[in-house]
Amino acid sequence: MSTPAARRRAADRDPGLQPERTRLAWRRTTLSGTVVAVLAVKTVLHGGASAAGVVAGALCCLLWLGFLSVAHRRIRTLAATASPASFAPRHAAAAVLCTVAMAACGAALVL
Repeated sequence: MSTPAARRRAADRDPGLQPERTRLAWRRTTLSGTVVAVLAVKTVLHGGASAAGVVAGALCCLLWLGFLSVAHRRIRTLAATASPASFAPRHAAAAVLCTVAMAACGAALVL
């Protein structure tokens, strides 16, 4: 339970440029995921279209779309207000799952 003074200090807090830095970090991470998805498709097409390669490439693209959705939602939230709401744990878990699974698909394509 917080005291009225603590709530007032939290309300008076100036986040500065932190939301903007976080928004830019989400954009950079999304760009990195885009590069991974494009390279996965290029690897599938260049190396000969095996069934496993096509599945891994398609899964990588689907995971990229999932991450893009989560990132876009967070970027919009950060841009909407100077004091954005906390990141929902289920969205954070989805972002982590998409990132780790995309890395696994990329490793499967390379090996």
